[in-house]
Amino acid sequence: MTVIKGLQPGRELKFILNPLTFSLIGDFKIPTKWQNALQLLPQGTVLSDAQLNHLLNKYVPKLGEQQVTRIREAAAIAFYHQQTDCPVVQTLCCDDAPQFKLITAERALCWVHEGRHYKKLSPVFACHQVILGQFIEDFWDYYRELLAYKDAPSPEAAQPLKAKFRLLFETPSGYELLDERKQLTATKAFELLRVLEHPELPLHNNPAELATRTMVQRRNISYATQTIEGTRAWDTFMSLVATTRQLGISFFDYVRDRISQLGVIRSLSTIIRSKFSLHPLGLSWQLD
Repeated sequence: MTVIKGLQPGRELKFILNPLTFSLIGDFKIPTKWQNALQLLPQGTVLSDAQLNHLLNKYVPKLGEQQVTRIREAAAIAFYHQQTDCPVVQTLCCDDAPQFKLITAERALCWVHEGRHYKKLSPVFACHQVILGQFIEDFWDYYRELLAYKDAPSPEAAQPLKAKFRLLFETPSGYELLDERKQLTATKAFELLRVLEHPELPLHNNPAELATRTMVQRRNISYATQTIEGTRAWDTFMSLVATTRQLGISFFDYVRDRISQLGVIRSLSTIIRSKFSLHPLGLSWQLD
């Protein structure tokens, strides 16, 4: 729910029961009898959090806590995809955590997170250590080939990369634990190779994770704020710090410009739009 809310900034979560909701509920393995009961609730009506809870308590009071959570998630996802206030994101670049699944039509998995699985392997035998070391080198060599592909994408260049992916992750190595891990990676081929279809996608989500590190460090030092106003002020200024850093603007200069009302630095939204126009984000979807 936090992810869905993050995709609709500044707006309260809304819910709706429609065909997409019931398709997701089926994916969540909600029993058929509860699915039939939910058909009796208002269909196609936008509901607030309180309204949905009231309907669920009234018409399906015997639902388990996890089932209620899955239904709420399905209804929230369905509303997100039919609303028009915010652009609907087609693809999330994320790790393989379950909370990111089904929110968008597609996912692009993070290669850095995938590589960490192999760093956790601790072979005892020297021969296995050599095999793992060589595989990790091959893993990152392949990653660099994907980076190069992003600079010069083409269908002709994509086919050899797909074949090389299969060779890298489906060829037995003789180290059983490594081969088991490789098989798990092979099942994620579509998500890890999403960049071959949409080269504007990043290969990892480290920038998003690094953006939250400052907040986490600050929280570890001072623990928390004492009032809601303090939390809002904290969030606002930490967001400004991260945004100005991404835009290459001195946060000190930005705050001084706003306090002094000089107006030398343009609004951050204007700068973001200007920088956005320089990148062909979404171009490959338009070509489809």
